[in-house]
Amino acid sequence: MKPLIGIVPLYDEPRNSYWMLPGYMLALEHAGAIPVMLPLTTDLSVLHQLSQHFDGFLFSGGQDIAPELYGEQPEKCCGAVCSERDTMEKALLENVLELDKPVFGICRGIQFINVFFGGTLYQDIPSQLQTEISITHSQKPPYHEPVHTVTLEPETPLFQILQAGGKVPVNSFHHQGIRRLAAELKSMAYAADGLIEAVYHPGKRFVFAVQWHPEFSWKTDSNSRKIFSYFVQNCER
Repeated sequence: MKPLIGIVPLYDEPRNSYWMLPGYMLALEHAGAIPVMLPLTTDLSVLHQLSQHFDGFLFSGGQDIAPELYGEQPEKCCGAVCSERDTMEKALLENVLELDKPVFGICRGIQFINVFFGGTLYQDIPSQLQTEISITHSQKPPYHEPVHTVTLEPETPLFQILQAGGKVPVNSFHHQGIRRLAAELKSMAYAADGLIEAVYHPGKRFVFAVQWHPEFSWKTDSNSRKIFSYFVQNCER
């Protein structure tokens, strides 16, 4: 049986529509899973049922996370938020962690996981991260091409699965990021400006997240395929 993986949906407020980037679906299918887009809902009974039904969960990219969730007021530099999605993800993640099912976060996903466990975010990296090193964190198309490198932390799952030495090239499309890492999480990679780019939870079966976008680069980048395969393997029944 192929593992069933639920993907948190993207929401387009101007069009009042739910949607999904094909890269999430295709990369998971290529890795041997059956991906399914979840409904955008805050119904606790529905979220409880979903958490039991699927073998793993992918927390995808999307809008900014409401700063109130990490104890701050929104600055002018903060982008659009989706309160319904924030509420859904909090309840869903609570349920999934109780069942100790695999969780993989991408972009917004790593940010939400960090906030869930008590960490904070830069509401806007260009205006709030003070560094002498300039890194392109929000690239222009094509999105599958790498724009900077990340340094891998030794003795972490990411270092072990990539077998790539000290640094790997990544793409990048975000303006928020981890400011204070949650105490329960461990860093697996960081950019040259010090921004944390990948994390995991050592006390859970599988809580793993990256700041870059393997769903855009999986066709051309073997490291992206390895990450998706590692996630799917951990979701197998």
